Amino acid sequence: MPEPVILVRNLAKRYGKTVAVADVSLQVQEGEIFGLIGPNGAGKTTTMECLEGLRRPDSGTMTVLGLDPHRDAGALRHRIGVQHQEAQLQKRIKVREAVELWASLYDQARVADVDTLLERLGLTPRRNARFMTLSGGQKQRLFIALALIHQPELVFLDELTTGLDPQARRAIWELVRDIRARGTTVLLTTHLMEEAERLCDRVAIIEHGRTIEVGTPAELVRRHCPQRRVIYTTEEDGGGERRHELSGEGDDFVTEVIHRIARDGTRVHGFRTEMPTLEDVFLKLTGHALRD
Repeated sequence: MPEPVILVRNLAKRYGKTVAVADVSLQVQEGEIFGLIGPNGAGKTTTMECLEGLRRPDSGTMTVLGLDPHRDAGALRHRIGVQHQEAQLQKRIKVREAVELWASLYDQARVADVDTLLERLGLTPRRNARFMTLSGGQKQRLFIALALIHQPELVFLDELTTGLDPQARRAIWELVRDIRARGTTVLLTTHLMEEAERLCDRVAIIEHGRTIEVGTPAELVRRHCPQRRVIYTTEEDGGGERRHELSGEGDDFVTEVIHRIARDGTRVHGFRTEMPTLEDVFLKLTGHALRD
């Protein structure tokens, strides 16, 4: 198996008496979209900042693209792209000016064509717009452009769609998939479980600064919440409808319910299945719903 793009073992970070990261371990393989998921304050952003070389951990080991994020910070800076949760730009800078400024910071042999990148991210119509006039989704697209201008091997995206409306959020998801399709590995943080399920090849669930589970979203659901629920309605003899709910494990259970309904000749007015989600997994593993 090839060397992981990111390898973290027993990472810990404190700020005085506050434990930001207690014990995080994970591996990210080349070409993955890997998600750090959990509530705000779980330690996701601190973990990411340690990997980016912005924070020095108190203990544990980590490598990024085979390099130490602190010892090899200069070499690593040209191979990774970073989008920060609280990123801001000078409010009157124009979109194209910002991308050109970022491009000037890197080896020009690696820098992408600015106009091509703006077109790819749907920013061409806004290339002369000032930062302060951009919508939330457009600002996030611009921050992605800044993270990608030097064509990095690995890109870090921190709470990328927080505060965006559903349409803008889904547009950003498509951009992230496109980044991966072009060969860039993605590590993202999110507290939105739907986002993790839609985007991530694998996820690490982090709670109170600890890795409590790692796997694909489907694997985690199968492992921890195998039950399916079937809900259907039938017509009562005296009129009206009766609602039926059945629960069981696995896809075979749903098939059995369908066969039973057909065998009994039951007339069904409505039928649906409910599948467990990552939100259900989180609730089972932590004992509480995801909090903002």
